[in-house]
Amino acid sequence: MVDKEELLKFCAGFINDRVSRIQKNIAGVQESLTSETKSSAGDKHETGRAMLQLEREKLGQQLLEAEKMQQLLSKVKPTKQVAAIGLGSVVFTEKNNYFLSISAGEYTLSAKNIYCISANTPIGKLLFGKSKGENFIFNGESIAITDVL
Repeated sequence: MVDKEELLKFCAGFINDRVSRIQKNIAGVQESLTSETKSSAGDKHETGRAMLQLEREKLGQQLLEAEKMQQLLSKVKPTKQVAAIGLGSVVFTEKNNYFLSISAGEYTLSAKNIYCISANTPIGKLLFGKSKGENFIFNGESIAITDVL
């Protein structure tokens, strides 16, 4: 039996690790910016600062995306049962198994691999709104949905 709570914990851990890593990188860039101010002068100094500023902006965007993922994950209700596939559904197919939440990679539970995917992924878009017993075409292959939790 698949426990949606465990899948949610796995996805939350994935996001938390990502946020932590990004924040650590931002702190490192900030520290570099501070030391760059103290130690350099001239064009080389300005180029270095500009590169660090760009890096900080890029990391800020990544942090924003991770926070959006956290918000989306908070909308997943593990006890909600629905007939049609939607956010929070665990979908079993002839080929693979999926948890529609965020793109967090593969989770292994009792010898079952479940791919945590976003509803915006190509396969997520194909699954959304379908039900147990329906088929969908992915990469030219018809795949049956065997169960939905």
